[in-house]
Amino acid sequence: QVQLVESGGGLVQAGDSLRLSCAASGRTFTYNAMGWFRQAPGKEREFLAVINWSGSNTYYADIVKGRFTISRDNVKNTMYLQMNNLKPEDTAVYYCAARSGGAARTTLDEYGTWGQGTQVTVSS
Repeated sequence: QVQLVESGGGLVQAGDSLRLSCAASGRTFTYNAMGWFRQAPGKEREFLAVINWSGSNTYYADIVKGRFTISRDNVKNTMYLQMNNLKPEDTAVYYCAARSGGAARTTLDEYGTWGQGTQVTVSS
């Protein structure tokens, strides 16, 4: 069974850092683009960052550009999101997802495999 599992969320203070991990199991995602998304209470799920299959191309939403860094380790079948200078408005459930193609895409509908999410709470 194909599965993505996020970890690394938690409760932090404004200005702190967290690193989220997304571990894939069931099959390799080496040739799939993968992305990070989040959903805050009462809001729609939004795109944050995407990385292509090789890691050579990344793209970020303006709201996290310069603070968040996406990366992947295809040997470990794991993707990461380094989040620095966290703000209270970053509080949300964070999801990782994989799409069938290798090119980076920002649209949620492009992604067919999703993790269960990990909560990130940033206090002021």
